[in-house]
Amino acid sequence: MEMLNRGVVAIRKSADSVCVSWRVLGSDPAKVTFNLYRKTGAAGATKLNSTPIAVETFFTDTKASFSADNTYFIRAVNNGKEGADSDPFTVKANAPALPYLSLPLQTPDGYTPNDASVGDLDGDGAYEIVLHQVGRGRDNSQGGITTAPILEAYKIDGTLLWRINLGRNIREGAHYTQFMVYDLDGDGKAEIACKTADGSIDGKGTVIGDSTRDWRNRNGYVLAGPEYLTLFNGLTGAAMATTDFVPPRYPGKTDPTTEELKALWGDGYGNRMDRFLAGIAYLDGVHPSLIMSRGYYTRTVVTAWDWRQGKLSRKWTFDSDNGTEADRAYRGQGNHNLSIADVDGDGKDEIVYGAMTLDDNGKGLYSTRLGHGDALHVSDLDPDRPGLEVFDIQERFDDAGASFRDARTGEILWKKASVKAGEDGEGPGRGLALNIDPRYRGSECWVAGAGITGMFDAKGNKIADRTPAVNMGIYWDGDLLSEILNGVDIDKWDYLNSKSQRIFSGRLYNCASNNGTKSNPCLSADLFGDWREELICRTADNKELRIFTTTIPTKYRFTTFMHDPQYRLSIAWQNVAYNQPPHTSFYIGDDMRQPARPNITFITPKK
Repeated sequence: MEMLNRGVVAIRKSADSVCVSWRVLGSDPAKVTFNLYRKTGAAGATKLNSTPIAVETFFTDTKASFSADNTYFIRAVNNGKEGADSDPFTVKANAPALPYLSLPLQTPDGYTPNDASVGDLDGDGAYEIVLHQVGRGRDNSQGGITTAPILEAYKIDGTLLWRINLGRNIREGAHYTQFMVYDLDGDGKAEIACKTADGSIDGKGTVIGDSTRDWRNRNGYVLAGPEYLTLFNGLTGAAMATTDFVPPRYPGKTDPTTEELKALWGDGYGNRMDRFLAGIAYLDGVHPSLIMSRGYYTRTVVTAWDWRQGKLSRKWTFDSDNGTEADRAYRGQGNHNLSIADVDGDGKDEIVYGAMTLDDNGKGLYSTRLGHGDALHVSDLDPDRPGLEVFDIQERFDDAGASFRDARTGEILWKKASVKAGEDGEGPGRGLALNIDPRYRGSECWVAGAGITGMFDAKGNKIADRTPAVNMGIYWDGDLLSEILNGVDIDKWDYLNSKSQRIFSGRLYNCASNNGTKSNPCLSADLFGDWREELICRTADNKELRIFTTTIPTKYRFTTFMHDPQYRLSIAWQNVAYNQPPHTSFYIGDDMRQPARPNITFITPKK
């Protein structure tokens, strides 16, 4: 996994205090402690703690002078010996008391900052941001010309590294451009991968394919022309490798007929065909592979790719329509999202693809046959059972509008009907699984609509009639319960009175959410500081990203979530289609056991 720095961050909380937090790394000994230092102006460093900090990785400095810059750094202490200075973080003189870092954008005219991802693009141990800029988009089910999707890379200080324009032959919308940001070749620097087409322009201005071709039909759909998969250099945006996208719309043809597309995918205008998902998975338990897919309403095709020593190669392809009856059980089981996790405990990742799961070797592990849904959660949702569980919702299925299953076997542990048995109807559009009520062990589960009311514990028992928002979750206030993230607002669930209490609002800082009723920020992730998560939001004028970090003290500490492989891969796929919150591989709650140290090694960045 990527080598990270200490991620020291300092935020002026009030007129007389600064909140400082930092990372525990996956390589740290369990008993590591820390000393925190402050340099004010040109003065020497002052140690702020009287004894090494042994519990939390959060400190409130109430003795800073704001007439000069205050620079903070930490030193890890092992066996009584201090290590080297960490990378510093400076609070500028007379800085206002605001709970965010400001990242100025160079948003193109007519565009809006949308989903984001992060990766260490330059190998310095700190994350850069890759941002999808969106103009006029259309869902697959809607006709109409769209603008070209744009990807941009920024350093945290707002330096624009590059801009990739995917061109007119890549349609704009939630289901077309799933961009992966991850170090795929082990050089310590992240790459970017996504689908491209004739006229895509890389970060150096080089055109991919034929720039003169316009494959859009009169309804704005792109149903013809070559399709590519391109891997870009994370630091420069230059295309390093381009190959044919697998699978093509139709084998052997770049201009299939409507009838041919309908026979293969279920319709002839691209609604079922142009549904793409993506992820990163450690399929051999050591090296990351790129996962790209097409289809989930009918035919489902998932392909794994490796980027090794400057070569992009196909590892395997799973096709539900390859002719075998066993694989046909995997038709129509995908969601508008996926998850990557080691569900069978063999040290290798599986692809949880909605109501089905693929093994690390590209073979079907199981299919529940419950069908397509919009939301998916994979973690140790029930800590009383061995292994991981999956909470999934089904958009159209009578007796399983929501289901809770064993992640390894697919055994349905409980389910809730969305409509009366024997009737057809629309299932729930969203579902969430978070630990928000300490009275019940494990995660609580709830959905939006479709006749399924109330909140359920991890055993499927109804425990409340009312529920909070159903979009995302975040760790923010310092205890071991999750908070509710809805758009750019954070709520605490008052489980005694079954109502939400607002504890933070990004709208107070002129921020706005994305993706309509999906209502998500650009990204939520443990970007820096202690184990709790940051919130990246766009401002309403589209000129800035604001990265909010909590200033609430905590008495707990964990290894940075970004060194939990399942959580880190969740950040990679968070931007995919209908965004879902990241989950750790381990249970978090007041009654938790300390999670095992992550079994990872770090990559030394190559110069």
